[in-house]
Amino acid sequence: MKKGQSIYIRPLTADDAEACLKLQTDNRAFFEQFSMERAPDFYTLEAQKKRLQTFYDNMQKDEDYYFGIFHRNDDALIGTINLFQVLRGALQCAFIGYFLDQQHNGKGYTTEAVRLMIDYAFHDLKLHRIEAGVMPHNIASIRVLEKAGFHKEGIARKNVKINGKWEDHQVLAIINPNDEKKPQL
Repeated sequence: MKKGQSIYIRPLTADDAEACLKLQTDNRAFFEQFSMERAPDFYTLEAQKKRLQTFYDNMQKDEDYYFGIFHRNDDALIGTINLFQVLRGALQCAFIGYFLDQQHNGKGYTTEAVRLMIDYAFHDLKLHRIEAGVMPHNIASIRVLEKAGFHKEGIARKNVKINGKWEDHQVLAIINPNDEKKPQL
């Protein structure tokens, strides 16, 4: 668990399935603007339990890390944040993704969650680099990443299929500051 001022993040477990289903159902139209196509059974409790088990298994294999974003006042699940496609060896990198309940947007919670996940990635997982891809018209998400220290690297054309359409994505990245230090002579 990583605690911030307003929120905390922690790995999701099977016990969070009902809260995940509610988050996804309440924000279905909002989230689907930015997500890959979802199977018809995605919005069922059984599918959420299965997803959470898969995420847990992938975390044990050091492949993906799927966390909930919880409000500190009432421990309510208000979003998700994840590191996925973790690559080791010479790369030591992962991609970051997140969703926040629409009613909590604009309060700084996502930026706080991204900063906590960066800390986890660089200090706990010892990653070198984290990348993000955001549709160029999603200015709010780009701002979240920039406020958390990400820099723009370019546009990946027709990079991710969203709602059945291949979308361009602004690529942003952050490097572990420990790897930026220059050796002393």
